[in-house]
Amino acid sequence: MDWRDDWDRAYANGAFIAGADAFPARWEQAAAAFRDGARMAVLRHGPGAREETDLFLPEGTPRGLMVFVHGGYWLAFGRRDWSHLAAGALARGWAVAMPSYPLAPEVRISAMTLSVAAAVRVAMAEVAGPVVVTGHSAGGHLSARMGNPDCAPDVAARVVRVVPISPLADLGPIMRTGMNEKLRLDAAECAAESPARHGLRAGCEAHVWVGAEERPSFLWQARVLSEEWGCPWTADPGRHHFDVVDPLADPASPLVTALLDGL
Repeated sequence: MDWRDDWDRAYANGAFIAGADAFPARWEQAAAAFRDGARMAVLRHGPGAREETDLFLPEGTPRGLMVFVHGGYWLAFGRRDWSHLAAGALARGWAVAMPSYPLAPEVRISAMTLSVAAAVRVAMAEVAGPVVVTGHSAGGHLSARMGNPDCAPDVAARVVRVVPISPLADLGPIMRTGMNEKLRLDAAECAAESPARHGLRAGCEAHVWVGAEERPSFLWQARVLSEEWGCPWTADPGRHHFDVVDPLADPASPLVTALLDGL
């Protein structure tokens, strides 16, 4: 097969990142250390075993709520792998919700969208003020869906900004990968669940973020979403797919600034 037609290669990340195998253990350790002593509650947002949300609370009254949706190609990981990424928003006085959601092949992507919307709904019932939704990779896809016009009306009323990080904004190429044996995307679901094929909801701001050193397919996905939505996009210098989320832990980082400034 010509590499230009190899869709699995186009969406492979670890094969092109030095030391990729060490990242999951590093994330898990950092997340566990952060949770030790953190002010947090666990909320249930659905009947599934994975439908729980960790809500981290700052000192004092929260300025608003940031929701972070984890990635893993809709097949892997959970909320507790990423707890440390709440640090930046918490330091700015924001509450942070980190949901898990059911994964493929147990459910389809459309069900994951509904689960994330339910998580946002449950978390925002606990925290007053504006709601910002972000997420990484597959979580970038799901966070972007919260900015589409077909998002649940009660959720849409509070979500004022979405910042998808390395999002999978058009699912057409994903249908061509081996992952689709488990994702089971068809043409109808691909069209309905591709954020780039739907507009950005009126009254909702957006900023698309991606690592400048990511695979060309992810740079394409980010650019397509920014063009279709007419919103800014940033290619973060020196960042690849596995470390592009690290600045979420730094309250002064450009990424956290894009998320929270002006709200």
